[in-house]
Amino acid sequence: MDPKRIAAEKAIGFVRDGMLLGLGTGSTAHWAIVGIAERIRKEKLQVRAIATSLQSEKLARDSGISIVPFDKNAVIDLTIDGADEVNRDLDLIKGGGGALLREKIVAYNSRQLIIIVDDSKLVAALGRFPLPVEIATFGWELTAHHLSSLGCQPKLRMHDGKTFVTDNGHYILDCNFEVISESAYLNQRIREIPGVMETGLFVQMASKVIVGYEDGRTETLEG
Repeated sequence: MDPKRIAAEKAIGFVRDGMLLGLGTGSTAHWAIVGIAERIRKEKLQVRAIATSLQSEKLARDSGISIVPFDKNAVIDLTIDGADEVNRDLDLIKGGGGALLREKIVAYNSRQLIIIVDDSKLVAALGRFPLPVEIATFGWELTAHHLSSLGCQPKLRMHDGKTFVTDNGHYILDCNFEVISESAYLNQRIREIPGVMETGLFVQMASKVIVGYEDGRTETLEG
């Protein structure tokens, strides 16, 4: 059994009629979008959604989910998203799919954030997965230099031999810290650097984390 799909199926059980949903990005969030669309077809649910990437937006539209823009009064009832790493304190590293800025905006404006992962993403300490940091293209070399002074090895993300550019027109530096022991402090230090748009550290933002296992089990972690 696919543990990502198992976790997603558990999470979409929290979707209720009339909700405004946040749709995450990545291989695990893909299953949540597919599952929500199936519930809409079977149960005639009336839900609207805000997507965290152009990729997820296309998948949602193609699947029959109504996509709406943010407005100044929008409060998202529930966001379902994946993560690249999560610890048992519910701190996360996100951004492997390149959508971390939009994902954090959506997460911040959500009443509830459910993270879905397979068990390989559950770690004792964050940092094995290089931390994505979204940065302005202007002066990116200097931004990388300042990031390295915090104890990491930043690497400009590439895709198909070209510099990866986010949906927002920014670059991403993947920063290898090896072990991140103080997530909140590191997040603050990185965000103080001019040129940094956002970090992939999601500190105490998740309401719950649903972990899927290959044997069909799920485990729910709550703060």
